[in-house]
Amino acid sequence: MNAAVILFLNLGTSEIVLILFVVMLLFGANKIPELAKGLGKGMREFKDATNGIQREIQESARKMESEAKKIAEDTTKDTTNTPDKQ
Repeated sequence: MNAAVILFLNLGTSEIVLILFVVMLLFGANKIPELAKGLGKGMREFKDATNGIQREIQESARKMESEAKKIAEDTTKDTTNTPDKQ
């Protein structure tokens, strides 16, 4: 799997032009914008979903942090309000 990715990333200009030429032959000039539009929409939806998940994690972390601070404050209030037993 890693070798395939490395080979894919080592494409030169002539290889990329050849691939684009083959894609043009297979799909035609009219179909390529539609394919690009669909690919763009898919990438946008993926990015939006990723941002949504990241936002939920950050909100959850903030809530947990505020609850921890509240518990810490309550604990310090309880220890300062109790009389010493000595």
